Amino acid sequence: MGFFDKLKKAFSGSIKLDDEFFDAMEETLILGDLGVTVATEAVDQLRITIKKEHLQTEEEVKEALRQILVGMLRVGDTTLDLSTKPSVVMMIGVNGVGKTTTIGKLGYHLRHEGKKVLFCASDTFRAAAADQLEIWSERAGVDIVRQTEGSDPGAVLFDAMQAAKARGTDVVLVDTAGRLHNKQNLMNELSKLRKIVDREAPDSARETLLILDATTGQNGLIQAKLFKESAGLTGIVLTKLDGTAKGGIVVAIAKELQVPVKYIGVGEGIEDIKPFDAEDYVRDLV
Repeated sequence: MGFFDKLKKAFSGSIKLDDEFFDAMEETLILGDLGVTVATEAVDQLRITIKKEHLQTEEEVKEALRQILVGMLRVGDTTLDLSTKPSVVMMIGVNGVGKTTTIGKLGYHLRHEGKKVLFCASDTFRAAAADQLEIWSERAGVDIVRQTEGSDPGAVLFDAMQAAKARGTDVVLVDTAGRLHNKQNLMNELSKLRKIVDREAPDSARETLLILDATTGQNGLIQAKLFKESAGLTGIVLTKLDGTAKGGIVVAIAKELQVPVKYIGVGEGIEDIKPFDAEDYVRDLV
């Protein structure tokens, strides 16, 4: 049973607002990957709200919990800053989280919003990464700049920035390495790429989006903390977030890292990405 189903089950039938109810609610939130700290805070807020507003019915309590979770999710601007031409979006994250797939979906989404998009295949360390991104570029109907496997990632990005300026590109989506010899090497590589953007398009709008697999739960939160410390983040994209995922990780990441979730991946198809909306998300949740 997924997190959504467990939460709904907690509210099924008549509810008795006693310690047993609050304990069960806290356990459900923890199992749904909010984590102990965030789950405890949410339930404490719920207790206070119920007492202060004299809530009694199931729907009143549900709505109170919804508003608490929405409040935890609202930590910043969930839209992408694409205010310059070109704007640059660095896509970062460990291997296996769906980074290349997400770039394809986001490119398709932005193209259908009328943006001219260019993919930059700067993950030259993982075998066939550029080949995979090229397949997605064809599906999404966008251009790609790539070189051979093992090329310098910075050289690929340099070429992409030159191409973007020459072609009047609106958005450059940059695929980056998900794993090098150690964390420091990876962060140094990301720093080098940022310096190239600084030099080639100093006034460009920038986003650094961390791609996370929602099904990894608290491990995803640990990844996010490491990347935030080392690389700086403007937003999160959560992949594989369907009815079976422990969807509370969305709340945990937003609350604990104070980084907004900007997009969610909800399936395997090229259209299965959508801008994150806290109200809609929580209404599906509770």
